Amino acid sequence: MTKRFWNLIKISPVLVATTFLAANSALAAEVNEKVTNVAQLSEAQDSNNIGQVTSVSQFSDVQPTDWAFQALQSLVERYGCIAGYPNSTYRGNRALTRYEFAAGLNACLDRVNELIATATADLVSKQDLATLQRLQEEYSAELATLRGRVDGLEARTSELEANQFSTTTKLVGEAVFNVSQPFGGDRAVAAATNTSARTKLNSNTTFSDRVRLNLYSSFTGKDQLQIRLTAGNIVNNNTGTGATGTNMTRLGYDVGTADNSVSIDKINYAFNFSDAIRVKVDASGGELWENVNVFNSDFSSSGRGALSRYGRFSPIYRQGQNGAGLTVTLNPNEAISLTGAYLAQNTNGTTVNAFGANNPGLNNGLFNGDNTIFGQLSFKPNKAFNIGLTYAHTYLAGNSANNLFQSTGSAFANNPFGSTFNNGVSSNTKIESNNYGVEGTFQFSPKLALSGWGGYTTASTLTGAARNAEIWYYGATLALKDFGGEGNVLGIIFGQPPKVTGGNIRNVGTNRNLDRDTSYHLEGLYKYKLSDNIQITPGVLVIFNPENNNNNDTEYVGTLRTTFTF
Repeated sequence: MTKRFWNLIKISPVLVATTFLAANSALAAEVNEKVTNVAQLSEAQDSNNIGQVTSVSQFSDVQPTDWAFQALQSLVERYGCIAGYPNSTYRGNRALTRYEFAAGLNACLDRVNELIATATADLVSKQDLATLQRLQEEYSAELATLRGRVDGLEARTSELEANQFSTTTKLVGEAVFNVSQPFGGDRAVAAATNTSARTKLNSNTTFSDRVRLNLYSSFTGKDQLQIRLTAGNIVNNNTGTGATGTNMTRLGYDVGTADNSVSIDKINYAFNFSDAIRVKVDASGGELWENVNVFNSDFSSSGRGALSRYGRFSPIYRQGQNGAGLTVTLNPNEAISLTGAYLAQNTNGTTVNAFGANNPGLNNGLFNGDNTIFGQLSFKPNKAFNIGLTYAHTYLAGNSANNLFQSTGSAFANNPFGSTFNNGVSSNTKIESNNYGVEGTFQFSPKLALSGWGGYTTASTLTGAARNAEIWYYGATLALKDFGGEGNVLGIIFGQPPKVTGGNIRNVGTNRNLDRDTSYHLEGLYKYKLSDNIQITPGVLVIFNPENNNNNDTEYVGTLRTTFTF
């Protein structure tokens, strides 16, 4: 091919210039180079915006001393079938394939035919036409292949358009199969509970599931409407008389029901207000951990992350759970991100929250019921290190199910002012809390990452007897990536779930702080990538001194989770 090519160049400068043309205009028809980074993607996108030129002097990288200058000049001025990049460069030294050459040649042939049709054939010499004819014959096979490929793409596109689910919506699904068994000695009890009559923990093996179907719609290309359907029967390990007796053993993907009934549990719409501002409006099921960075990307997902509830991220992101509201994220540059949010809890499924933001008959609504005001500043000085400072102010309007951390940690830490622990304190006490957190992640190498969090909460009553509590917690995760194979992750998670460490909360009978001891959370898991769409995760969860009571037996939860994505 090389010898024939250079022999043809001797015939006419048209061939030389066509070679340069193909290096540019053919990119719009076919990009043969694999895009592996953002810079290449940007260059490929630029190549689709090649503009026609009227003078060779418009190319900043083409000089009169260049060996092909006259050929380029002839093609531009005589035929007008040459184009350049948007930044006024021609990039004449770029290598090209035979397909690209054929596409460029075809462009010139189309231009010649146009000139003939408009009675300007005198601009084309017989010698040039003979050359073009020889070129067309020489590359007839490539031109036919190119036309065939285009015809094939058009046929496939037509078929997809005729049979696709929607022109604006795509379906993304996840199915979790879970085999699990908690085991240990006696069920855990709170420190204030009479421990003389304990019951054995039920250690039966269970097999359960959770399925989620997400409908993602985009109307501008930079926005997203999400509607999620959920069904499942993975029961909370703390549910029932034979269970573990503590929420510390909860899995990160339990659904709280046992009938696999289908419900729409999440509706939201996100869009770009500008290049630096992202806005998300939650109508139902809003959760802070899905709206902001939680600094634990290897384990934050419920279906593909940590096995436990506590191991996914800091409890501060549980504030305002299942709410409606607004989240705004500002990214002025790659190093700094600032997020502000407001979420108010809704009536959720069949469990009626008497202070829901979506019930006008309860005299609470969006602003007077349970709500959270949230802010987070994250700083990423380099690709390896990222740190966040987080604050959340939460108001609980006196629901009997007051729950500071949405059942993460000890029962006392989640509702330190309930009648169970304070001998007659009203169950509808209004509560406010100020939550402070620091989170961070450090990427030692592409295959080793360390993440962690620490949090401090002050909570106080707004009605009834004046009470206050101080609560601490922390956690750390270690991820060994590509361990035993590409895409696999070996994880270790350790921490202290929320624990009441101070305040004037006292049991009337014992006059002592109820969370007198310390619970520890230890988790080991191995995320095995069976394929791009199937992940198998075996692991074990160990809770030392459950419910912050060292009189309780250590509890274990063995789990095998299989996650299908489609």
